[in-house]
Amino acid sequence: MARYAYERLSAQDATFLYAEGPNQPMHVGAVAIFEAEPLCTDTGSIDIDLYRRAIEGVLHWIPRYRQKLAYTPVEGWPIWVDDRRFDLGYHIRHIALPKPGSQAQLKELTARIHARALDRRHPLWEIWVIEGVENGSQVAILNKIHHCMIDGAAGADLSQILMSASPRLEIPEPVPFMPRPEPTTPELLADAVRVGLKRPFSAIAGLAGSEPPVAETPEGPGWGERLQSLGRMLEYALRPASETPLNGDLGPHRRLDWLTMPMSDLADVSRELGCTMNDVVLTTVCGAVRRYLFRRRVDYRNLDFRVAAPVSTREKGHDRRQGNHVSTWIVPLPLQIDEPLQQLAAIQETTRALKKERAALAVDTLMLAAEWLPTPVLERSVALAQGPANMIVTNVPGPQFPLYAVGARMYGMYPLVPLLPGGGLGVALFSYEGKLCWGFNADHELVPDVARFVDDVRVSFEALRSAAVTEFMARRTGTEAPSEPADSEAGTRAKPTRARKRQGSKRKRRTRESPAPAYDDLAASEPAVAH
Repeated sequence: MARYAYERLSAQDATFLYAEGPNQPMHVGAVAIFEAEPLCTDTGSIDIDLYRRAIEGVLHWIPRYRQKLAYTPVEGWPIWVDDRRFDLGYHIRHIALPKPGSQAQLKELTARIHARALDRRHPLWEIWVIEGVENGSQVAILNKIHHCMIDGAAGADLSQILMSASPRLEIPEPVPFMPRPEPTTPELLADAVRVGLKRPFSAIAGLAGSEPPVAETPEGPGWGERLQSLGRMLEYALRPASETPLNGDLGPHRRLDWLTMPMSDLADVSRELGCTMNDVVLTTVCGAVRRYLFRRRVDYRNLDFRVAAPVSTREKGHDRRQGNHVSTWIVPLPLQIDEPLQQLAAIQETTRALKKERAALAVDTLMLAAEWLPTPVLERSVALAQGPANMIVTNVPGPQFPLYAVGARMYGMYPLVPLLPGGGLGVALFSYEGKLCWGFNADHELVPDVARFVDDVRVSFEALRSAAVTEFMARRTGTEAPSEPADSEAGTRAKPTRARKRQGSKRKRRTRESPAPAYDDLAASEPAVAH
């Protein structure tokens, strides 16, 4: 038995390291908002030592948090080794907003922090505790974790390790950290030779279907299905997506924004229209992109605008806390369609076809083959594995019960996804305690008006919900539902009939009397706090 210990990164985990560049950090993140009082000392400031002790008490559940990167000789493959100089104070940082601690100030500060890449000489994570939010009544916690460590599903699990489902203040005793010996260069070289001899046979076995399959159907995929799925991805790669104002060379700076919606609103639309929540989200994004491009004076009707939608491929046997088990769907958005319900029908047809065709096998196949590819070849295949798309939209389910950090209740958590190469906007969603939390990560120069895009998301969903209500009422009354334009800023109105004019005038009166709910940062859906 070897006296040393280390773990090799999977090919998929390694791709997130290779994808990182000077203006493209590849860490995921989240901004969580908490009540401040339980975290405060008698002087009113945040007790950062208490918070650090609470995190230290659960670190034994997260081995990667005390490991750093190293590389094998010759092949240069990344591995995890224990950090013998691990310092918790380096990773948990404390800062305060100037008064009044507005949401605008918080977004500006978190954008600056989030734009900075993680230092690879240390374990690849940071937690920033930001006090003084909303005149000290709230505290924000910004998490940064490199994508080579976790995917979205693992991140949701991680949030339940770092926090508690109980409001009681319980800080476990830390388990002593005994770092394992780090291998020497000759030892790594000998291991690399052994692994290199076995790797082609393991990859062939995986491609033949003896490895756990992608989590779409119970039976394992064969060579034919894998090659067909890979061929469809290659078609997209050879035919670039259309250029838009959202795309271009990424700069070093970012803009962040977020939005909270009651999850019941999206669930009602999903149920009444017989579609998935992801279909509702993609349709909402479709309407928002139409409005945004219209305002930027772009003719979107003939654009081939694609969204990269990550799809979890986790199985019961996969480790729920570490590593990536994710593939990607490339979903073209039907920007040429005006009506929200028709947009939804087109997106639903696309996602059903992607699921039936097992499109997630393309990335899965690439990653299986990449396990025995030379490192330079793997580095060059990163762009293909990420998929040729204009932007990324990901939706991660979270707990539907309240979480607490050292007794402080979390109001909402807004996820932040890394930007794709050439993609200036990333949208991530996290469901929590009856709320759907939208997080927006944007390039500072490509998307200078990200707040306007957030408004477009609000309006787009309201247009979809209004159309769904009209459809529902039409079914109940046995009349034909009138078609409506997606919004007032984009699209061509059909000539209204007399009945439609009457209905429209009634709708206008109803709107003046009881306006649609305005989704904002947090206040509209903030739960009552029980002390």
